[in-house]
Amino acid sequence: MKVKCLVVDDEPLAIKLLEKHISKIDALEIVATCNNAIKAFEILNTQEVDLMFLDIKMPNLTGIDFLKTLKNPPKTIFTTAYRDYAIESYDLGVIDYLLKPITFERFFKAVERFLSDQKTAVIEKKEKEVDDFMLVKSGNKHHKVIINDILFIESLKDYIKIHTINNKRIVSKYRISEIEQELKDASFLRVHRSYIINIDKISAFTVNDIEVNSTEIPIGASYKEKVISFLNNWK
Repeated sequence: MKVKCLVVDDEPLAIKLLEKHISKIDALEIVATCNNAIKAFEILNTQEVDLMFLDIKMPNLTGIDFLKTLKNPPKTIFTTAYRDYAIESYDLGVIDYLLKPITFERFFKAVERFLSDQKTAVIEKKEKEVDDFMLVKSGNKHHKVIINDILFIESLKDYIKIHTINNKRIVSKYRISEIEQELKDASFLRVHRSYIINIDKISAFTVNDIEVNSTEIPIGASYKEKVISFLNNWK
C-alpha cells in the first residue's frame, strides 16, 4: 500500500517541486494538492491522507495554526522558507521541518524518517497483539485468552461470559466491573451495565445498539451519552 500524500502550499512552484520529489519515491503517491488551509481541511475530511506536506506561511491561516485545529491530523512534514518556527513546530509532533528550497536529499531523509516510524509502529502493534493475553479461570481450568481475540464480554450477575473469535465462549466467576478495570488501558468500552465491547471489532452501530461480529449489543441509557460521544469521534 502506498503512502497517500497531501501537499499544502500557496506557492505553485513549491508544489511542483514537491510533486517532483514525491514522484521519485515508489512508496509515495499524491492524493491532492491545494494552496490554503481551508481547502486542506475539506480534503482531509473526504480523503484518506497518511502524510501531509504543510507550508507554514499561508494567507488567512498559518500551517501551525491549522495543524493545531485538527483533532486527528495525519503525520506532517512542515515546508517553509522561515527558520523561526522550528521549535514551535516540533512541539506539535511533526515528522520533520524542511527549509525551502528543498533539495531531494533533504526531502528523502524526512520521508525515510516517516517510513521508519511507520514500520516501527506496525511491528509494535503486531507484537502487542501477539503478546497481550490474560489468564481466565473457568471451572478447574485456566484459559489463555488473547486480548485482541475478545469480541465482547457479557455480565451474568457474579459471572462473566467472554465471547471471542471462532465462537468461543468462556464463563468465569468474575464481576464485570473487575474485568473492566483490567481492560481499561486496552481497546474496550463499557456500553451497558451488562456489556463491554472490543471497539476494534465494531462492524456497525445505531443510537441504540452496536453490532459486534453480527451480534447486536444494546447501549444502556446511563452509558448512552459517553458511547455516542465516542462513536461520533470514532475513526
